[in-house]
Amino acid sequence: MTYHRVLVKLSGEALMGNLGYGIDPKVVAEIAQEISDVIEHGTQLAIVVGGGNIFRGVKAASAGMDRATADYIGMIATVMNAMTLQDALEQMGIPTRVLTAIAMQEVAEHYIRRRAIRHLEKGRVVIFGAGSGNPFFTTDTTAALRAAEIDAEVVFKATKVDGIYDSDPNMNPKARRYQSLTYGHVLANDLRVMDGTAIALCKENNIPIVVFDLSVRGNILRAIKGEAVGTLVGGFCEVS
Repeated sequence: MTYHRVLVKLSGEALMGNLGYGIDPKVVAEIAQEISDVIEHGTQLAIVVGGGNIFRGVKAASAGMDRATADYIGMIATVMNAMTLQDALEQMGIPTRVLTAIAMQEVAEHYIRRRAIRHLEKGRVVIFGAGSGNPFFTTDTTAALRAAEIDAEVVFKATKVDGIYDSDPNMNPKARRYQSLTYGHVLANDLRVMDGTAIALCKENNIPIVVFDLSVRGNILRAIKGEAVGTLVGGFCEVS
């Protein structure tokens, strides 16, 4: 196994499948099975989950809601997703802990860095909820922050596309997919695979980012094994 401890960033939209809103239990079960395959290979796995399938703070703020309030509501939505994923994993017999940046002691543990690392060392899947606990920061930034804190070797951004392109592949059939990219190229060209703060944080801590298609069965395990899946951010610029 190429990676021993990894952090996976799951968008909230990944949990709703083809639904327009909410959570698709079938999709969650499929993701849980993917995670189960990873755990069986002895990899320590942490997850940061978004909340866009339930509530998007930026969208609500643009409609007139106070931005900080909207972001806090979005953080609560991520906890709902984290608990849903936890239930699916534990039904498969996988020990799991949800750690939240906002105290919710009745349903989850409060985030403490050393506690999170200890859970990982004991073979438990750690799911981080409530973002970073601060408004104006995305769950992408949270993923980069938590990866640095727990000494993760890589951040996996599991999305609905098979990598990073030089233009929108839905709009441009000639769009080229990058095999690998430097952090600077992503920032300079505003490729928006993750927000700029997250990219900069990964760059400062020398944490590579792998962007790949979550819908392809086995992609998480392939990425962990170091196979050429999706696009690697942290290498040099190469297009396919």
